[in-house]
This record gives sequence, structure tokens and C-alpha cells, in this order.
Amino acid sequence: MTGALGLRGKSVLALFGTCMLVLLLAGVAGWQAVESIRSHLGVAFTRNFTLLNRERILAPVARELALSLRLARSQSIQQWLKDENNPEKKALALQEAESFRNDFDDKSFFLASALSYHYYFSDAEKPTNGEPRYTIKPDDPHDIWFFNSLKSTEAFNINVDPDPKLGLTKVWFNVLVRDGERKLGLCGTGLDLSKFLSDFISTSERGVTPMIVDVNGAIQAHPDNRHIAFNSGAGVDASGKSLFGLLEHKGDADRARTALVNAARHPGSTEPFFATLHGKKQLLAASYIPELKWHVLTAVDLEAAEVIDSSLLRWIALAVFLLLGMVMGGFVYAMNRLVLAPLLKLKQSARELAAGNYALALPPARNDEIGELTAAFAAMASKVRRHTEELEETVRERTRELVLANRDMSVAHKKISDSISYASLIQRAILPDRELAAALGSDHFVLWRPRDVVGGDFYVYREVEGGCLIGVVDCAGHGVPGAFMTMLARAAIDKAIDEAGAQDPAAILARTDQVVRSMLKAQGGERDIATIMDAGLVHVDVANRRATFAGAKISLYWSECGEGGEVEDIGSAKGGRRSLGDRHQGEYANQSVDLLPARTFYLATDGFLDQAGGDKGYGFGNARFIDMLRRYAGRPLAEQSEAFAATLAEYQGGHAQRDDITLVCFRFI
Repeated sequence: MTGALGLRGKSVLALFGTCMLVLLLAGVAGWQAVESIRSHLGVAFTRNFTLLNRERILAPVARELALSLRLARSQSIQQWLKDENNPEKKALALQEAESFRNDFDDKSFFLASALSYHYYFSDAEKPTNGEPRYTIKPDDPHDIWFFNSLKSTEAFNINVDPDPKLGLTKVWFNVLVRDGERKLGLCGTGLDLSKFLSDFISTSERGVTPMIVDVNGAIQAHPDNRHIAFNSGAGVDASGKSLFGLLEHKGDADRARTALVNAARHPGSTEPFFATLHGKKQLLAASYIPELKWHVLTAVDLEAAEVIDSSLLRWIALAVFLLLGMVMGGFVYAMNRLVLAPLLKLKQSARELAAGNYALALPPARNDEIGELTAAFAAMASKVRRHTEELEETVRERTRELVLANRDMSVAHKKISDSISYASLIQRAILPDRELAAALGSDHFVLWRPRDVVGGDFYVYREVEGGCLIGVVDCAGHGVPGAFMTMLARAAIDKAIDEAGAQDPAAILARTDQVVRSMLKAQGGERDIATIMDAGLVHVDVANRRATFAGAKISLYWSECGEGGEVEDIGSAKGGRRSLGDRHQGEYANQSVDLLPARTFYLATDGFLDQAGGDKGYGFGNARFIDMLRRYAGRPLAEQSEAFAATLAEYQGGHAQRDDITLVCFRFI
């Protein structure tokens, strides 16, 4: 279908396709930019909403708590609770409590005696007449809040609890009344739960869910009453109705706990984190109120919340389409007038020339590139006839020569490719894959990636009595030279192990250095080629649970299992600063570490650490490598291998592989 189009149609089609491609790329880039802006604004929106909600809650709730604390410190209240049957003390205490009731927002107060278990309650609808509303009973599950509060060492607790005896559900402020160390009872007030949720938790913002949790994650307030952990403020187990119970993944719960701890350390700030809530990935932010021992949280569904005005995006998209249409129209008109029309005339002349008519009627001369093309076309036409026979013969001769040369090049290329492929098989044959798999199974993995078909990295495994020797070696050079160096290095290391013994990695390195120098006859003096190599060897003593390491510019990393655990490395800063075969001979020392069941070890050549990537093409780096180990240390080794490869690929992006890469990981349960 496209072949039937003329030059004008093809130009328009090509222009249209180019514009659509540009529009598509711009759309993808724009969408990514919008998502990035949405995420940035979403974080700011969640932080600000959380801080605003925190301030809205803090002032009125702190006021109620302060009044309750003052009521608990009242001398008349304390004197009466010590002598509850004294009518004068009772009248004075209730008179003062009534004065407090008028100041409480809910116009209510309660007094509960730890001596008689009498519970007094007064509100605007039914002021107290001096008689207790009911008597608290130790065996009544509805009264457990009272006894848990008396047992607590805290001066107060804020407890969300339905009181069936009063027929009320409130946010209760339970304050301990003391006479020195003696606990006389509890007093305080309450805020109607429905009004509290309406004032501080309910919101008209779409995709926004505010809530309040205590320091243990128990939900104190939530737009849905079914999620509230009633009586948790008084010490009743509320593990079934906690923030962590709403989160759907273990990793989300861990992030939530970390955020609550960090928020408690920095009151007044916010700690954002992502988690899956109600089947959707949402952004949450926590802010701690130390006065109330509450965390104010906000969960925002960034897809549902109106973080960005969608109408503005529609106007921008419309403007882009209109601008693109105007550009296409102007370009088509200019292309047709200035280029296509003269080219169509030259096309007709070319047809006549192809038909053997060399007396051509060419377009008028012009002082631009089309005019130069017309003049050149005329000169060409005048010479075509004269050179046609010579050119055809020359072309035939050159074609024969090229065919023969191409055939020879293909044969040579195949020989070279076959040789390198065979060299790769030979190099892989020296790698102890089967031995490692038989000895360690799923408790190890190897990431081996030569930069070329063959490379200068290899790894070592030898099983010895009571344990084994594991190591990695990075020879200078890449491709075929590096591969030859690996064969020489492997022979030198095998000889050194046989002579020095596998239990002494430092001695193996020193002896390998001597053997390499002897092989290359390069002790001292200048060298024109690089024959140095980095190495790291670990002797694993399974019986005594010790790992002994020595390195030549290669470090041994280890971490405890568990995401976020610390990562240690030995070797890079404690000797072994010189490579084997270096101009100046190095000194290598053994270092030991316990072989704990939860400890994972890593040996890596500098190809991993030096790999270029990121926005500026910097190397992967030791800090990023340690952070990667810390992030995935708790996962099974098979998953770690995939995660490491994916992390490196993501960082590398479009950058070419700079060096051979080898990473050996193992653990001994």
C-alpha cells in the first residue's frame, strides 16, 4: 500500500509518523513527569494534612486532659475519696467537680473510687445527685478498664470504650487520683465518639483516610467504627484491631512500626511510608503527640486523591495537539512548495534519462541546493553515455573482487568465533560450579558475567578436611588476554594451595604472588603488559565455626539475616592493599570471623563496584553495594541473586559493561 504512494504522500506519511512518535514519546515523558509531580505533591499533601489534623486534635484533647489532671489533683476530691461516707466532704468534692463539668467540652465528669468501687457520673442531661450510678465489679468484663488503669504506672490513659451501663460510647480521659503513693481512684471526662470522629477524623477529601493509633499501633479513632480497638487505651489486648492488622503485607507492617518509632523520636514532624491498605497502595504519614501518647496518621490513595487538577491536564493536552497540528500543516505546505515540486520535475527528467533520452528538458536554474542538484544532474547526464560501458565493466570486476574478499573474511571470522567459543568452554571448565552445587546447594549463588565471551575473572572452590576454601580472582585484562591470565592464575593458585595448605589464605596469596612472578619472569623492573591480579580467599572451618579471610584488594562482606541488618566488610582497610604480581610485593594477613548460622558472606570483584550507571555515569560504588546487601540480606539466596542482578541492571541502564563481574555468596547453616 505504501509503495503506491507518491513522494508527496510518503513525505506526509513520514511526517505524520514522526509527529505521532514524538507525541507518543512526549506523552510517555509527560505522564512520567505528571506521576513524579503527583508523587511529590502527594507526599507534601499527606504531610500537611497530617500536621493540620494533629494540631486540630492536640488543642481540644490536650485541654480536656489538662482539666482532668487538675480535677485529679483537687484536695477536696482526694479527701472525699479517702472518706467517702462523710457528707460534708462529699458535698464539697461534688461541688468542685460540678464546676469542672461546666468547663469540660462534653459537660460531663466521672469519679470512680478504688476503695468502694462506686462509679459517679454527671452530665448536662442528668447531673449527679450524690448517689453512684453503679458499682464496679472485678468480674465484669465491661469494668476491666478500671482495674487495668489502677494497675498501670502511668498517670493517665485515653481510652475509647462503650459503657453499656451508661449507654454511652466516648473517648474517656482516665486520670489516676493519688494520695502520695496510695491510689484512691480515677476521675476525668469523656468526648462523645461520634462527635469526636465527625470533628477530627471525618473528611470530605476523596481518597484520604485519617486515623489515630496509640504507641502500640492500636486504632483509637477511624472513620469506620469497626476498626476501633475499644478499651485498648486501658491495657486490653487489641492486636486484632491495630494499624498492622489493616496492612496486607509483612513488609508494610515493618515499615509502619519503623515510622511510628521515628515519629515518636521526633514529635511534631511527620514520617511518610508506602503500604497496601484496603487492597490499594497508599501513602501514609505519621505524626506523634507526646502529650496524648497518640499517633495521628493519614492514608492517601494518590490515584483517587485530587492532588493535581485533572482539568488543567486536559487543557494542556488540547493545546499540545493544536500546536502539533499547526506545525504539521506549516511543514507540509513549505515542503511541497520548496522541495517536492522541483523534485517532481527532476523525477520526470530522470525517467527520460533512464529511457535513453540524454537531451533533457531540466527545471529552471535556482540559486539554492535544488538548483545545484539540477546542474549536477545535467552534468551527470552528459557523462553517463560516455562512461556507461567503462563503468559497467569496472563494477563487474570490483564485484568479483568483493565477493572473493567477503568469502575469505567470512571463513576467517568463523575460525576466530569458533576459537573464542571453544576458549569460553575451556574457561568455564575450570570454574567449580558442580563442586559448589554439590557442597552448598541452595546455600550459595554465583554471579559471573565476563565483559566479552571470555574474561579475566574466575572463582575457586576446594573441599578440604573439616571445611573448604572459597575465593574469587580478578586478573588484569579482558577478553582473550584476560582468559589466558585466568589459566595461568588458576595453575598458580592450585600450586600455592598444595604447598601452603588451604587453612592459611594469606600464605596462599603470598605463594601465588611468588609463583606468578616466577612464571612471568617479571621480578622487579618495568613491564609492558599488565599481569597483576586481585584475589580474595576464605577458608571455612565448619567444625570450629570460623571463617578465615585474606584479600589482595578484594574484601569479604558479611551480614546478619534480616532486612535492614548491619553489613560488615574485612580486607579492604586492614592490609592486602596491593595486587598479586604488583610492581612492589604486598603483605597479606589472615582475619577471622565467626561462622554463625544467620550470617551470609559475599566476595565480589571490582567489576561490580566500578560498573558505570546512573544519571552521571558514576561507578556503582561500595556504599551502594553495602546498601544493596543490607536491603536483601534476609531473603533466600536464590532471590538475592535475582535482586542483585536486577539492581545492577537498573543502575547500569544504557551504559556498557565496563569490566568482568564476579560475585560469590555463601552461608553455612
